[in-house]
Amino acid sequence: MPATRKRARPKPTRTTPRSRLAQTWSDTRRALRSAEVTVGKRVASLVQRSGLEPREVMRQAELWRGRLDREGSKARKRVAARLVQLRHRATRDRRTLAKSVDEAVARALRALNIPTRREVQQLQRRVEELKARVERLR
Repeated sequence: MPATRKRARPKPTRTTPRSRLAQTWSDTRRALRSAEVTVGKRVASLVQRSGLEPREVMRQAELWRGRLDREGSKARKRVAARLVQLRHRATRDRRTLAKSVDEAVARALRALNIPTRREVQQLQRRVEELKARVERLR
């Protein structure tokens, strides 16, 4: 009976917030391009059916484009401001978590009657001081 070989599972790729954001941005741009094409086709169809003057339609389209550009700019600024807020919040939360972990470790060490690094250093200094005193007394 031939031995069966196990297939190696592909390692899951870890995504970083930056790569997820880049992917989301790329997907958004792709969706916008698709929407622009769809809108263009519908506008062309509407112009053809309505009998409107193409120049007037182009003028209105430019007005809308300007408005959309302004709104897009505002949205980008809001997103950037929100990202700054999130970054500050993440930094603050990281510090809070680190402090909580340090306090929990200190409580556990006290409960187990294990000296902290600081206490060991203080004891080492005290021993050195006592050694020096003993030497002077000799």
